[in-house]
Amino acid sequence: MRIVLLGPPGVGKGTIATTIRYTHEIPHISTGDMFRDEIKKGTELGKKFASYIHEGHLVPDDLVIACVKARIEQADCNEGFILDGFPRTLEQAQVLHGEIKIDEIIHLFAYDETVVERITGRRVCEDCAAIYHQTYRPSKEDGVCDYCSGRLVQREDDKEGSVRKRLEIHCQQIRPIIDFFSREYQVIDIYAGLNDRRKVKARILKALFGHQNL
Repeated sequence: MRIVLLGPPGVGKGTIATTIRYTHEIPHISTGDMFRDEIKKGTELGKKFASYIHEGHLVPDDLVIACVKARIEQADCNEGFILDGFPRTLEQAQVLHGEIKIDEIIHLFAYDETVVERITGRRVCEDCAAIYHQTYRPSKEDGVCDYCSGRLVQREDDKEGSVRKRLEIHCQQIRPIIDFFSREYQVIDIYAGLNDRRKVKARILKALFGHQNL
């Protein structure tokens, strides 16, 4: 199954995609993860990504599309995939529809303040990339990863100024995408502002696969 998860940053796309990845053995393709990996490696492409992301801007369509298409062409995507963070612009949506078969589109949404709280409280391990939250999932020792004892940090794009800018851009970009996809597919809207993530996961799994097994 080829699935697209739409929604603002911090709405829970990554968490949902990870669940589907393990329960149904479908690769999770996150543009954000691809960008951060290139930035961490210090590649020329990563430097380009960083110049946009650290200012709270979207990476240009041509760079994003090239990365996603290259990833989808890999053998593990032959039976399907979950796109997380793509498309983010109308041009990306049009390219996706024109070149890649999509089975299901899920649109997750939540109030802006809920999203800001979720993202600004997020901390990530520098070494193993484990994700924590200062309120909802704190580490046992403040600032230290439970798994590898690595240092927990706040990513630049998780700081409040960057988050609010990203939300503003998302609000401007998402409506044309939803309108476009609604003419071609049945877009499933699911409210993801609940603190009980299990309920959100159950609704999505039921919509996609007809069951709620987690």
